[in-house]
Amino acid sequence: MKRKDLLFLAVALVVLAPFFLFPGLYAAYEALNAAHPYMLAFVKFAVLSTAGETIGLRITTGSYNRPGFGVLPRAVVWGFLGMWIAAAMKVCGAGVPLFAQGLGLGDIPAAMQGGFSGAKLLGALLISTAMNTTFGPVFMTLHKISDAHILAHGGSLRALVRPIPMGRALAGLNWQVQWGFVFKRTIPLFWIPAHTVTFLLPPQWQVLFAALLGVALGVLLSVAAVRSGRR
Repeated sequence: MKRKDLLFLAVALVVLAPFFLFPGLYAAYEALNAAHPYMLAFVKFAVLSTAGETIGLRITTGSYNRPGFGVLPRAVVWGFLGMWIAAAMKVCGAGVPLFAQGLGLGDIPAAMQGGFSGAKLLGALLISTAMNTTFGPVFMTLHKISDAHILAHGGSLRALVRPIPMGRALAGLNWQVQWGFVFKRTIPLFWIPAHTVTFLLPPQWQVLFAALLGVALGVLLSVAAVRSGRR
């Protein structure tokens, strides 16, 4: 483990440890999260999902950052995407159980409010499947386009205020990879199972866990890229 890895771990510990060491700080976080869930979603995704991308870059290139990568604009984009994800989780978490109940699958809305049960597991699976087969592909495509836009502007914050040429961006995507790997493999094999777990958690933990999944996925995709010889 190199010095930069130790520094990265040290910063992570400094940021996270106080929430475990000081109950008052954690209580303040819970209160703020309850009062301003979307503001906190912005912060969680900006920090954690961007960290996942830097870890992925470290695995594939040996460095946590490089010219043109654009850590700051990526963090801002992840923050707004995080708010969008939090909203999608609310919409699917409320609507899908009612839809399942209408199909005669039982009182899924009540099950989602109670402890673990077979009905709650079914409800979580249905919510995750609905979210990842409707919202998920649109989100993943927009995230890919935003990454390319940031890289095209050399990682500068100017990328945040320059319009994205959507027609050219969509035409420039590698749809074989986007469909054959991102949609066809990561959605059923990673995102649906992972978000099933997410929706089994207490509501105050769901968005945080979803943000942590960004870290895990960044690592998984980077390991896959190394094994396949891709960057």
